[in-house]
Amino acid sequence: MEAHPVRGSRRAAGLSCCLLVLTGCTVGGSAPPPQGTTTRAAAPRAANDLQSDYQKVIKDVLPSVVQIQGRSELGSGVVYDDKGHVVTNAHVVGEQRTFRVTTANSEDELAARLVSSYPEQDLAVVKLDRPPRGLRPAAFADSAKVEVGQIVLAMGSPLGLSSSVTQGIVSATGRTVTGPAEGGVSGATIANMVQTSAAINPGNSGGALVNLDGQVVGIPSLAATDPSLGEGAAPGIGFAIPASTVRAIADQIVRDGRVTESGRAALGITGRTVVDDEYRPAGVAVVEVRAGEAAAEAGIRPGDVITKLGDTDVTSITSLAEALAVLRPGERTTVTFTRDGGQRTADVTLGEQ
Repeated sequence: MEAHPVRGSRRAAGLSCCLLVLTGCTVGGSAPPPQGTTTRAAAPRAANDLQSDYQKVIKDVLPSVVQIQGRSELGSGVVYDDKGHVVTNAHVVGEQRTFRVTTANSEDELAARLVSSYPEQDLAVVKLDRPPRGLRPAAFADSAKVEVGQIVLAMGSPLGLSSSVTQGIVSATGRTVTGPAEGGVSGATIANMVQTSAAINPGNSGGALVNLDGQVVGIPSLAATDPSLGEGAAPGIGFAIPASTVRAIADQIVRDGRVTESGRAALGITGRTVVDDEYRPAGVAVVEVRAGEAAAEAGIRPGDVITKLGDTDVTSITSLAEALAVLRPGERTTVTFTRDGGQRTADVTLGEQ
C-alpha cells in the first residue's frame, strides 16, 4: 500500500486542532490526548507481545532440537518421540551408522545409531542408545494450514553454533526442489517444500522450521545457491521438507524400520539426459524398462526418448523427476516420446518408487 505522509499528516493536524477548540469550550472538560498517542503506545506493546511470542516458542521448542555429529558431517535433528527417535536429513547421516548427539540443555554427547535413511526424500531417523529423562518430542503442524506470510523460526546448529535461532516468514509453499548432485548422482527431488526467508546455513540441515504456535512446519534441508556469488547461498531463500512428509516417512521408519510406502510416483525406467545439436538438454533416453512396471505396461522401450510428461516438458533426468514429484502412484498421465525419428504418445498408469 502506498503511503502519503505529507497529505495524511496535514489532515490529521487539522482534525486535532478542531477537537482541541471544541473541547476547550466545554466547561469542566479536559482535552483528549493528541491524535496518535494511542497508536504510539500500542506499537511498543505489540512489539513486546511479538518478542514474548518468540521467546516462548524458543523456550518450548529448542529443547527438541539436537546437534548430530558424524565422522565428518555436522547437522541438526528433531526429537520425534520419547523413545529417543530423532528425525533428520538423509544427507546429514550419509553412509554412517553411528553418531554423537548433543541436546540443547546439555553438553554431554549421547550415542545414537541409524534406524533407516530414505535419500529419495532426504529424510532419516536415528535413535539414541540411552534416551535421557525429560526428552521432549516436538509437535508437528498440519502442512495444509501453512500459509505464505506466517512468521517462522529456524532452529539448529548452523556452522556448528548449536541452539541457534533465525527468524523469517514462509515465502512460498508447494515448491518442487532438487538438491545438488553428488558423485555424479542427482540429488533428491522433493515436492511441496516450504520456502522460507529464515537464514538456512550448513548445519541447519535436519533442524526445525517452527511457527509461532510452537509447531514444526518443516525440516530445513536446502538453501538456494547464486552462481553470481560463486555458488554461495542466495540470502533469504531456503527450503524445508513439509511436516506432513516428515511424519509420513518417519512413522514408517519408526514402525517398520524402513519406508514401505513412499507415496512417490514412478515410471519404472532407468534413463539418462540427452542433448541436441547445440548441446542443450533435450529429453530423457530410456536405458532400461523394468518388467511389469508403468512404462513397460504402456509399451515404452529402451531407446525411446521421453520429451513430455502430461503437459510438462521433459528435457533432463531432473526435469522428469520434478514432473513425477507432483504426481501420485495410480494416477494416469500421458508420456510423449520419440522413437525412430517419429513422435508418439502412450497413456501410463504411474507406479510407486
